Amino acid sequence: MSENNLPGNEKPEQAIVAPISEIIDGISQGITENNVSAIEQLLKPLNPAETADIMDALPTEERRQLIKYIPDILDGEVLLHMGEGAAIKLVENMDADALQSATESMDTADVVELLHEVLPKEAADELLDSMDQQRRQRIELNLSYDEDTAGRLMHTDAITVRADITIEVVQRYLRRHEKIPEDTTALIVVDRKNRYQGAITVLNLFLQPETTLIADIMEDNWRTLDPNMPEQEVARSFENHDWFSAPVVDKNGYFLGRIVVDDVIDAIRDEADRAMLAPVGLDEDEDLFAPMLPSAQRRSVWLALNLATAFLASWVIGLFEATLEQVVALAVLMPIVASMGGIAGSQTLTLTIRGLAMGQIADSNTAWLLRKEVGIGILNGLVWSVVVAAITYFWFNSVKIALVIGAALTLNMLAAALAGIIVPLSLNRLKIDPALSGAVVLTTVTDVVGFMSFLGLATLFLI
Repeated sequence: MSENNLPGNEKPEQAIVAPISEIIDGISQGITENNVSAIEQLLKPLNPAETADIMDALPTEERRQLIKYIPDILDGEVLLHMGEGAAIKLVENMDADALQSATESMDTADVVELLHEVLPKEAADELLDSMDQQRRQRIELNLSYDEDTAGRLMHTDAITVRADITIEVVQRYLRRHEKIPEDTTALIVVDRKNRYQGAITVLNLFLQPETTLIADIMEDNWRTLDPNMPEQEVARSFENHDWFSAPVVDKNGYFLGRIVVDDVIDAIRDEADRAMLAPVGLDEDEDLFAPMLPSAQRRSVWLALNLATAFLASWVIGLFEATLEQVVALAVLMPIVASMGGIAGSQTLTLTIRGLAMGQIADSNTAWLLRKEVGIGILNGLVWSVVVAAITYFWFNSVKIALVIGAALTLNMLAAALAGIIVPLSLNRLKIDPALSGAVVLTTVTDVVGFMSFLGLATLFLI
């Protein structure tokens, strides 16, 4: 008999997590049948993030039923990992005591995110009032920095030590803590005024003799982050240096907190969601299972904006109604000019928005980038205008129509290249997110220029 099979050495059974689709179906069935024990059994092996995924995947009424059956499921970590729209709906009926209980074990950075993104102002104020003074001061420090900066991401509950003490003293100090902050891979070394001096990894505390001074083994070459650094730059720094955590230090050298890779991954995920949803007018907090009427209202704003731009393009076409009546082939060919310009412009727009997000575009290289994209627009315009003109000639047996569409296509692809650079740069300077409205402006430009150039040239040379 092996040692593992001896009596008293039995290992506890490990919970097996089913695929998320099976859990969703099982919970829906449990709600329908009022089978609370079955629901509890499905949720038991899940961590807060996995539970949040399940909550996001349930229709609104089923979420409410689930909370009624198992109210303890709605803790702060679950709310934090849920989509904003779904989380906001769930906290509407929570009182200050319930919120305090749900958030008391969360670290300050996570509470700040919950306060800012999920809780309504009144509930957020009540939650702050219910906290002890030290915890409230830490959270207010985070809130004092702008959104999407290192100051908002940082954890203020880091463990700090001094350089003139021994490893033995540090170990005794750590043993007195009931709970060490999560993701603590290093201790921060500060002086008596809390000025940053360096860091020591937790591993070094066990590898060195207990009599060793912290000053002798601390690393003083760690990169630090400014609290006003944008989230995107923080993410790039973590990527470039393969960090697990990094200290946040103000301009006077005072240690403020630390940022851990887990928060950076969340920020990257949020940015990816925003980049995917913004071009079609949706926010990151869009709830897939929100009620029909609120969802329709949220989307109607974007539809109205697109309708306005479509009418503008139609108005331009209407200016050349007489030309279209005389040369029917123009109506057949007209979408080609706008479509080619739209695709070319979208390519430039996407690359420019990505360059802005990664901090690659600066005043010194903007002119070079503009010349490059204009050159690409002209080159592609000439090449594809020849292809389209040749097809048009064999299709309609008209040299004039072929030349007109070729010239219009070149002009529109040049305009698309210019718009693909100028539009996002201009919106960025105006503090408007280019990912949100850049595509609409670009489409309007390529449609209007495409129709105007094609029909205008046709009016001049064909009528």
